[in-house]
Amino acid sequence: MQRRKPVALAWLLCLVLFLGGCATDFERKQDSSNTLYIAEVASAFPQSFMPWFSRDGIAPTISSLLYSTLLSHDDLTDSYKENLACEWAYLDRQGLPMLTENGQVDFERLEEEYGGKDTAFIPVRFALNPEAVWSDGQPVTVEDVFFTFDLAANQKLSNHAGALVWVNDLLHKYDQNTGRLRRQGIYTYDTGANERGYPILESEKDQVFYFEISKVLGAITPLVSTVLVLPRHIYADLISLDHPINNTDPDQALRHAYENPVGCGPYRLHREATNNQEIVLQRRADYHIKDKDGGLLYKVDLLKFILFQEINVAIYALKKGHVDVLDASVSANYARLFEQEEDITLFPTPGIFAQTLVINLNPPSDRMTPARRQLVNPQLRRALALALDQDALISFVLSGRGRKAPMGLVLEGELYNPDANLLSEPIALRLQESNRILDGLYPQKDEMGYRLDEGHRLSYQILGSPGEQDLINYLQVLFQKIGVEVRYAAKGSSPENTYLYNGNFDMTLQSVSFTPANVDIMMNAHFCNLNRSSNYGRLSDEELTRTIGLMRATLNRDLKFDLVRQIQEQVAQQYYKLPLYCQDVLSAARTDRYTGWVKAEGTTAFNSDSLMSLRQVGKE
Repeated sequence: MQRRKPVALAWLLCLVLFLGGCATDFERKQDSSNTLYIAEVASAFPQSFMPWFSRDGIAPTISSLLYSTLLSHDDLTDSYKENLACEWAYLDRQGLPMLTENGQVDFERLEEEYGGKDTAFIPVRFALNPEAVWSDGQPVTVEDVFFTFDLAANQKLSNHAGALVWVNDLLHKYDQNTGRLRRQGIYTYDTGANERGYPILESEKDQVFYFEISKVLGAITPLVSTVLVLPRHIYADLISLDHPINNTDPDQALRHAYENPVGCGPYRLHREATNNQEIVLQRRADYHIKDKDGGLLYKVDLLKFILFQEINVAIYALKKGHVDVLDASVSANYARLFEQEEDITLFPTPGIFAQTLVINLNPPSDRMTPARRQLVNPQLRRALALALDQDALISFVLSGRGRKAPMGLVLEGELYNPDANLLSEPIALRLQESNRILDGLYPQKDEMGYRLDEGHRLSYQILGSPGEQDLINYLQVLFQKIGVEVRYAAKGSSPENTYLYNGNFDMTLQSVSFTPANVDIMMNAHFCNLNRSSNYGRLSDEELTRTIGLMRATLNRDLKFDLVRQIQEQVAQQYYKLPLYCQDVLSAARTDRYTGWVKAEGTTAFNSDSLMSLRQVGKE
């Protein structure tokens, strides 16, 4: 197993040497214009650019450059920056904004106003940037906002289950059977704001609007930072109950809108230059957010995304100067390929996701097997957890480029609870304890040293992708030390529908990230919700569900964070999502044409901060 890395590395070195003499010149090497060449690794490029149509591959990257959300959220600082909206505030019962002297949310006043049972929602006021325009020149107005969020709440017209999750805490509700509005929760000048008691002057009717949201501190974040606003004047006349906006078989008019996006983001699609191998975006001079000096915020005129179907070929293209940057995390095994390259810089940044081994501890009755019945036992799950040597995984799987992940799955910061880390003892002691537990449960072993249950080996399949085989191979080594066999099982192209949502698996791999902004939604999704959610193993624990419910319901920020710390201990004791490591994000970029690359936690060198900072070499 340990010989795979040098073999793969040697193969790539041979590839570079072989291709070095027969490569054709790409245009980047002769291009002196302000054009950034980005290597994208994917099986194919999308031809549709409707932002709700796909959340996979390059689609979210392109959508985030063509369209905008109301605000952007920084998970590290738990703060918001303007996008389409230039103002926002929670309102007290007199309609006054609840802000501190430095303009931040006044959480104490928020709890005082809405912490009791005499209120059912929190009103929020927004104002759009009056300079915001669509890429066809039309102004962005509250009509676009109402259209977008009303559509997201209406499953009949959106045909998009994910959109319902995004707006779950917006109290704008449709009957999903009839498609009729049951409760209005979005108010503009023309949709009853003044009548509802939300004042809007006629002079500001195109910019000011109000939301009514659930009394949940995290309710606002997915609303303002996830939902990309759509142009009403493009889509309103194209969609109907027979032709919802998320449509795999659109008519000609809807298909044209998909393929020729009109957005409100910093870039527009260069349709004529875009094809199956390249996606080209042009910087918009009329983008409404400017730099501090009044100039353009984004510094690159053209973005050319080049399709590569193999990461090895993309790495070669970067080394030979055919692209400027990889929009992909590079395996630590390949890091040494760039160490002697003067014009290439590696950008290691801490990852924000914990890689976990998820155990199917509550499969439906029609998916129950003898192996899965064994995994229902928490003592067996504890024994498996004790055998996980994160130091070894980080060393051999990540070549040292990662850090440990705690049992509570909150990596760091003010939410982190060290008491939830139940695997802090040395691995030698943990292996002794693991084998002691298993000796009591399954004392018999076969000739290979694997434990037996009524004559059958303790053997489990781990669903994974081809890129995860090295990890699963090393998990085989770790679990063999306690007499348990695990095997790789290909999860395919649609594992959620094929295996995960219906409980048809033993174990699987899943990345998890909890932050102050997402705990309300994500802890419920990972540990409570049994309906097509991230709770793949169908954990159902009344006490944990109750604590998560209390955490979501409180408006006391200190109490909320205390409950999150308590939840970590409860989660750890389930031995359900077993932490393996937190992998660093390792990316690479050339510095011979551009300088000013920015390292941002959890992302590659190609990120929005870099696009706002890059400068052409020799043209600074």
